[in-house]
Amino acid sequence: MTDESHNLYTPAQVAELDRRAIENHGVPGGVLMARAGRAIWRLIRQRHSNAGRLLVLCGGGNNGGDGYVVARLAAESGLAVDLCAVSDPSALGGDARQAAVQALECVRPVEFSAARLGQADVVVDALLGTGLDRPVEGAMAEIIRAVNASDCPVVAVDIPSGLNGATGRVMGVAIQADLTPTFIGRKRGLYTGDAADYVGEVVFDDLQVPRAVYADTPVDTTRVGGDLLDQWLVPRSRVLHKGDCGHVLVVGGDHGTGGAVCIVGEAAARTGAGLVSIATRPAHVSAVLATRAELMAHGMEDPAALDRLAEKADVIAVGPGLGQQGWGEACLQRAQAAPCPLVVDADGLNLLARQPMSRQQWVLTPHPGEAARLLDVAVGDIQNDRFAAVDALARRYGGVVMLKGPGTVVGDGRRRAVVTEGNPGMASGGMGDALTGIVAGLLAQGADCWTAARLGALVHARAADLAAVQGERGLLAGDLLAELRRVVNP
Repeated sequence: MTDESHNLYTPAQVAELDRRAIENHGVPGGVLMARAGRAIWRLIRQRHSNAGRLLVLCGGGNNGGDGYVVARLAAESGLAVDLCAVSDPSALGGDARQAAVQALECVRPVEFSAARLGQADVVVDALLGTGLDRPVEGAMAEIIRAVNASDCPVVAVDIPSGLNGATGRVMGVAIQADLTPTFIGRKRGLYTGDAADYVGEVVFDDLQVPRAVYADTPVDTTRVGGDLLDQWLVPRSRVLHKGDCGHVLVVGGDHGTGGAVCIVGEAAARTGAGLVSIATRPAHVSAVLATRAELMAHGMEDPAALDRLAEKADVIAVGPGLGQQGWGEACLQRAQAAPCPLVVDADGLNLLARQPMSRQQWVLTPHPGEAARLLDVAVGDIQNDRFAAVDALARRYGGVVMLKGPGTVVGDGRRRAVVTEGNPGMASGGMGDALTGIVAGLLAQGADCWTAARLGALVHARAADLAAVQGERGLLAGDLLAELRRVVNP
């Protein structure tokens, strides 16, 4: 297999890879379809060795063709197969038609029904392919709803039917699969947006496509993996001192919101920053010091005091607990004037939406609601295409943008990266503050904005996954902080 573990593609790009394999490298389309079918069949036998009856749902196109190959292989091996040709097989063309002809020679097609669904041990979803660009409706939607309402395991061919392969958005209704074998190129829609609730386990197979097929295809989207940890978080020099590890200045904590800066500051320190200062309202200084004595807390009523503090900082994290009144607005303006990199989150982003500016040396970390305010659109517009939203944010505001959520997307206008780790326990207050501190801590240690954003999102997710071993519900940002040292010392 080729090393395609990190690259993510749109469905159109994968179709081009498929075309190149067939036309430029002499791999017949029928061979690719046969390989895909055999790969699916092997996975079914491995994961469901006791299955005695398959329900195979075949639609049109090559996705349906893959399903017909699975149906034939299952029948030839002695399993009972209910083959539902949801689309007319006689309307198929090319390799898919040939696969259907071969399958129908040994399996008699049947009508879909709830009774047949109830008798199946495994459902194979080969209804709709990766090129879906409109909502699923009518009989197809009813079949998908019926499959989702059953408790039968589902294997989705290439992508769960109804999930958009480019964006990860559900197109009205989508199959909730337990296993999704995907082929030739990893579709980026499998890794963000709604995908986490629909794809189950994703297993990639390149179908033995020659490496040269991938060589001429530019890749602008990748998955962030553990190799980034190993590349960047290397063992430290034995003669290192705190001055070598950078100084983070955290700015925020208007009246009543001092806890946010405590989380940011500790996260930066736990990630490895040598020094961490907190600039906040004087009323919060005692609480900051009581929470983490290693943090240097500065009470600040006049935002002009930031100028002096910023002179000693290697990076400024601004926004958590900042508020959107005059004090917070002035603090953000002072921070923006500093020459060092910034990490901007929470109220810093809300203020930026009111007075937009562009800057190259910063990382913006919006959740979908903040991203919608920054682009003056609805939250649904952001979630409809998270990749496009990150591109638009980077064009408007510069720097590196991290759109948080399941399948966090990081982009700088030229490239994108997706972090697929993490868990639903992270849906609690303070998690974004921890992420801000992690990214700032990495910037302080010498990472550039692109590296710090990708690595920070991965460290954040991995720490949360370690903390969630005791359960996702009730997971707090403080639980994540306790795991950071394990993650940043791989």
